[in-house]
Amino acid sequence: MEGRLHVKTVDRAARRRMSSTERRQQIVSRAAGLFDKTGYSSTTMDDIAKEVGVAKPTLYHYFPSKDDILHAIHEEFIDLLIDRHEARSETGLRAEQLLLEVMADILELMETHRGHVRVFFEHHRELPAEARGPIKAKRDRYERIVEDLIAAGVESGVFRQADPHLAALAAFGMCNWAYQWYRPGGRLRSRELAYQFWNYLVYGLGTDQLTPAAARAVPPA
Repeated sequence: MEGRLHVKTVDRAARRRMSSTERRQQIVSRAAGLFDKTGYSSTTMDDIAKEVGVAKPTLYHYFPSKDDILHAIHEEFIDLLIDRHEARSETGLRAEQLLLEVMADILELMETHRGHVRVFFEHHRELPAEARGPIKAKRDRYERIVEDLIAAGVESGVFRQADPHLAALAAFGMCNWAYQWYRPGGRLRSRELAYQFWNYLVYGLGTDQLTPAAARAVPPA
């Protein structure tokens, strides 16, 4: 009994020492976890307040509504992706290396920000109307980043001639929905999975027996 009381006292003291920014971050992180477990529509502000360990008026001080928390999760996730890419864009990595890192970013966030990943891909339609435009602009910007690095790879000769938009969609198609079946601690770590996906995208499944001419000769379904 005394041990539990001590833990609660320590938790309350830690919460009091948090800055406003840290508190907002904690709320966003805990809410994302709840949305992942119980769904966005089923989670209430009461649930979030209990999960964070704050009174409901305190939660409303930081976020006037659940929609505002949803917006913050979306913004934090897409900003993480953009910031990570921009941080390495001046390091001299080649286009194919940058593409691998982009794919790894999405998949590694399944381990560190799983709730964010689910919310970002499943609950963008629930965003408040005033938030949809800015978030869509950031999503579109990130898609253009990936398209541009593929186009750069084509121009430099490391990638064959291909439609950068379709190639980017193929990369996103492999990575964006992996959270639905990927489980941390399984056979592959997220970065190993990223390398496998990247390998399929860049080199394909064919062996030397499947020449480019033979591949083009396969009739469409």
